[in-house]
Amino acid sequence: MGTTTPPPPSAHGVELTDDGLAQSLTKRHIRMIAVGGAIGVGLFLGAGAGIAKAGPALIAVYAITGVIIYIIMRALGELLIYRPVSGSFAEYAREFMGPAYGFITGWGYWTTWTVIGMAEITAAGIYVHYWFPAIPQYVTALVVLIALVLLNLLKVGAFGEAEFWFASIKVVAILGLIIGGTLVAVFSIGDAGVNSTIAHLWNHGGAAPNGWMAVLLAFQIVVFSYQGVELIGMTAAETKDREKVLPKAINSIPWRVGIFYVGSLLVLLTLFPWTEFHAGESPFVKALTHIGLPAAGSIMNFVVLTSALSSCSSGLFSNGRLLKRLAADGVAPSRFATVNKGHVPAGAILASGAAMMIGVLVNAIVPEQAFVYISSVATLGAIWSWTVIIVCHMIYRRRLARGEVHESWFKLPFATPLSWLVIAFLAFVTVILGFDADNRIALYAMPIWAAALIGGYLYAKPKIAAREAAAAAASHKPALSTSAAEVRPGDESAPRLVD
Repeated sequence: MGTTTPPPPSAHGVELTDDGLAQSLTKRHIRMIAVGGAIGVGLFLGAGAGIAKAGPALIAVYAITGVIIYIIMRALGELLIYRPVSGSFAEYAREFMGPAYGFITGWGYWTTWTVIGMAEITAAGIYVHYWFPAIPQYVTALVVLIALVLLNLLKVGAFGEAEFWFASIKVVAILGLIIGGTLVAVFSIGDAGVNSTIAHLWNHGGAAPNGWMAVLLAFQIVVFSYQGVELIGMTAAETKDREKVLPKAINSIPWRVGIFYVGSLLVLLTLFPWTEFHAGESPFVKALTHIGLPAAGSIMNFVVLTSALSSCSSGLFSNGRLLKRLAADGVAPSRFATVNKGHVPAGAILASGAAMMIGVLVNAIVPEQAFVYISSVATLGAIWSWTVIIVCHMIYRRRLARGEVHESWFKLPFATPLSWLVIAFLAFVTVILGFDADNRIALYAMPIWAAALIGGYLYAKPKIAAREAAAAAASHKPALSTSAAEVRPGDESAPRLVD
């Protein structure tokens, strides 16, 4: 069992994972999925609220948070090379922290992306309403959801291709702003160019015109912008040549943050003083309109629409694989553990889409502010997931030092101090949520969310224990004591390792 063997090919020559998923995502897919995960509606729309709150200091907030995100992704990358699994960090939580944390992380993340999916399909309805006001928003939401479910039921390569083009649209939009805005400023084109100056970054009240407390509160907005970057972990099991592709995608995060976030904000705040931007409006639309680009509103409306579609599609992809993993672990109905002829977990995707259908039903009766609250709750889900990634990595390193697990060549440098830095940062962001009235609801909801997940685990605990005992008996080993040497990379059915 200690010998690593390649996954068996399918009848059509496609390599499969141990649980039947096809390794069909290519380098170009993963590269753009990584880009799309780092650029979302939070940048295109949320940056306006961030600038109004923090002023030019928002640039530093994005840069600092980007460094934290890179550390988290390097930790996840080390785990992905150690053992690529379809359940990603939810499976690592089960392996390194125990079945309770695996259950809570898996179902918690599934719930988080279900809620985000509800918000995104509703947002899609709002964006389409911009062009076609006669179409009810719930109709658009329903059509979008059905289309994205059908897309995810196709072979995984179709999902990868769609994400490639969704991400390409976002990249073109940001690069267009950066290049166009730079040319306008350098050559003093139009009123925007004539009035542009780098001094906007410290004039009009300084870099932090509303005080440093406002800058600290902006971290919550920025964290929500980065939410979804960890989704690349869900693609690991279905990626061709993943030992080369995944590290390159993760290592590209710093320059992506530098160009797309820091670069775009530098251009925006050089062209216009921070006082020109307000919450509730896209700074990109404002900039493109003042530069003189025709139909700037429609162009950005199209960009944010594709961003919402990308986010919802990625959520369906992630939730389908996660629900399949949970079913394989015995904590979800077994019917969701199967794949169809295209090697896609169709049952799990359909169930995840059905859960998001609630967003269509409530679209007509839930006020818009409710989705602001939902976004805050979803931010807590991201904080929990990122914390689990770091804690799992810390436990993995301790076991590696004891020789209990095999070594991943893609290492997080200075792992111990950087891991504690990330945990401190995430704890800080959680506390900051309590200082903002709109986001405070997330802290109120946290005990209810936790109680529901813990109650679900206690209900499923006997089944989990029985499965662990059966796995131990099948391997003729004591329960939960399988050594790392006997677990080959990619073996997703192996019992978890414990201290």
